[in-house]
Parts: sequence; structure tokens; C-alpha cells
Amino acid sequence: MEFTSEQRLDDGVIEREFTLGEIPGTLWTPGSAAPAPLILMAHNNGLPKNQPRLIARARHCAAAGYAVATIDAAGCGERPRSAADEQARDGLRRAMRAGEPVEEIFESLVGPLVERAVPEWRTTLDALLALPEIGGPVGYSGWTALGIRLAVLDPRIAAAGFFAGGFVPRAQREEARQVTVPLLFLLQWDDEGNPRQRALDLFDSFGSKEKTLHANLGGHTGTPWFEVEDGNRFLDRHLK
Repeated sequence: MEFTSEQRLDDGVIEREFTLGEIPGTLWTPGSAAPAPLILMAHNNGLPKNQPRLIARARHCAAAGYAVATIDAAGCGERPRSAADEQARDGLRRAMRAGEPVEEIFESLVGPLVERAVPEWRTTLDALLALPEIGGPVGYSGWTALGIRLAVLDPRIAAAGFFAGGFVPRAQREEARQVTVPLLFLLQWDDEGNPRQRALDLFDSFGSKEKTLHANLGGHTGTPWFEVEDGNRFLDRHLK
């Protein structure tokens, strides 16, 4: 892991850009010297790591005493996309303009993104846990499809917060029953692109003995800020 830039922000949080082979990422750490628990924070369905909403959440968590990391995994953000990815995205745009069904197009786009992203996130987790300023345990926040696969495959994930707004492929909907870590699931009740019942069915499928559903009125990007604060309290219960 090579750090390529570093700055101390107004709230005392240290923000560093890094590369790990071909993987670009950002790490935020609190100003204190003690090793901090780690949060892996991923934006839904492969959008870039520099999304303002993700950055705001990451800084808030870091100011609360967590190390927070995000990456652009393969096919995500500014990383090169395969010809199949581009074809699926073009097909999705055409179908949405025409008002045609998009379920299978999303399946062909998001499923491969998850498959390629998981190994790079796990490689990044290995490198992060080797840093002296990070002490574990590890939590996850963000993209549901990716988080399901990570929580199933990697026992280092101790708690997870999922956002219901991203498409979840069939493979991850099947895997949901294998997720057993404490879980906080955020649902926007009027999300234009995510049928409410499908999100409720997914929540019901999770195998966690402790799982909490927070639902708020509003569309896809309308999650209220107090959910970030509630999310920190959830993480505090399980990671500190």
C-alpha cells in the first residue's frame, strides 16, 4: 500500500489517498494516536469513491473515532470497464428511456461488478489491518450486494449497515440467509428504483439474530442525516 497524499481536515481527521497495485482508495483516520476500529465504506453498485455523500459519511465516522476506507474496485468509479459492462450500461439506458423492464439488465451489470469487487476489497482489508493506526474490529457500510458477499466470505466483518437502494442480484439475495452479523438496514420508503416489497423481503431473508430496519419517507437520495448518527451508535455497540 502506497500513500500518495495526506491532509489534516478542519475536524482533525486525517485524509490520505492510497494505491494498492491498481486499486485506488481513500483512508480517513481520527486524529488520536490509538489504533481505531475500521469501517469499509462502499457506494452502491460501483459508483465512484469520491461521491460527496460517501465522503460526508466517512468524515463523520472518522471524527467519531473510526478509521474509514473506501476504494474504486474493478469496474467501479474511474476504473476501466469491460466491453460487457459498457454494453449492459448502454442497454440499461435504452430500456429506461423506453420504459422497458430492466431487471435482467441490472442482473448482467451488477452481478459481475460484485464478483470482481469482492477480491479487491478483501486485498485492501488485508493491507489496512497491517497498519499500526488500525486495530480492528471491522464493520461495513454501504452497497448491499457487495456487503452481503463480504459478510458471508470474510469472518473479519463484525457488523454491517446496508442501504436498500441498490440493486441486489439473485445470487446475493440467496446468500442473504447466510449473513449472521448484527445488521442495520436503511430503506427509503418511496425509492423510485427499488421496489419496497423486494427490500422488505431481503430484510426478512437475512439470517442475523440482531437486525434492525429503519425506513424513512422519501426517494432514493433522501436518507436523512440523522441515520448517519444512528449508524454510528449501531457501530459503537458492536465495534467498540
